[in-house]
Amino acid sequence: MPEAVRRLSLARVWAVLAKEFVQLKRDRLTFGMMIGVPLMQLLLFGYAINTDPKHLPLAVVAADGGPLARSIVRAVENTGYFRVVALPAEGAAERLLARGEVQFVLVIPADFSTRLLRGEQPALAVYADATDPSASGSALAALSSLPQFALTHDLRGPLAALAQPPAAFEVRVHRRYNPEGLTSVNVVPGLMGVILTMTLVMMTSMAMTRERERGTLENLLATPVRPLEVMAGKILPYLLIGWVQVVIVYAAARLLFAVPMVGSTALLAAAMLLFMLATLTVGFLFSTAARSQMQSMQMTMFYFLPNMLLSGFMFPFRGMPRWAQALGEVLPLTHFLRMVRAIMLKGAGWGDVAAEAAAIGLFMLVTGAIAMLRYRQTLD
Repeated sequence: MPEAVRRLSLARVWAVLAKEFVQLKRDRLTFGMMIGVPLMQLLLFGYAINTDPKHLPLAVVAADGGPLARSIVRAVENTGYFRVVALPAEGAAERLLARGEVQFVLVIPADFSTRLLRGEQPALAVYADATDPSASGSALAALSSLPQFALTHDLRGPLAALAQPPAAFEVRVHRRYNPEGLTSVNVVPGLMGVILTMTLVMMTSMAMTRERERGTLENLLATPVRPLEVMAGKILPYLLIGWVQVVIVYAAARLLFAVPMVGSTALLAAAMLLFMLATLTVGFLFSTAARSQMQSMQMTMFYFLPNMLLSGFMFPFRGMPRWAQALGEVLPLTHFLRMVRAIMLKGAGWGDVAAEAAAIGLFMLVTGAIAMLRYRQTLD
């Protein structure tokens, strides 16, 4: 038996073990992360993640309101992929699709029933918001069999001949905003928000905790600098770094991945600025709670994980259960992704993204207020 093993003392091992448990008890944040992160992953991946979303919002423009048209609408809903939420005029349906309030528009022309009964094989038009191919792909695939089963109970008796091949009508799908179904067109604009969320929160939160570890925080607290001034001084340098990251990602999106830029560059820049300020306030808030740079990194990862999973970046937002969508609506990345995709891919204006901007602004005000209150407590 080796000499080191013979000299091993279980009492001394137990003493070191007890000391580590005492240390872990003192570092409650780390212990909470050790329990919270696996639990969050289990809940989010187990319940919230769904790559085959159902009951997606559909607007129906029914110029023909006859029984055959109604049977088709019911058949579309019976696929399980669609949920009729509006019956607008065609122009209003276009606006709903552009704003993301609906994901599909079904247009039934006025002469649909007449032409179908004549055996002319009329066409239905389906307009799809294809910015996220994974969110609309399965639903559009379900429409391929619609002509075969939609009118099974209607085409009987004298109309039975219309139920024989070829199909009595056809469905023409028009993919909007990403007609080629390229994943990069959807993912690359969202990467701006993901990269900013990860880097800006971490850098800002570590800036204050670094001073605390080095003992220079006391010097800062001794100065007559107000909490808002401290926040501004800590945020502005990283705001400039954020702009550098934005320029790099935007240039790569345009030059390497050929992501279109349909909307206003100025509006996109304003959305970027608002989102970066909101993200930086989160980092400043974390810096008032963390006692070390390691804790700052842990809190950043704890914040970053739900942003990645619940914002609609990795998985379709409408595929998640209602409670997960409610949590996702709180996160600024969710609203930023909608803004940047709407501006770049749909050419959205201020009126189309104002609600998303307001949600980010409210998050920034609440987070900033809490951060300044905690910093005043540090001053006291």
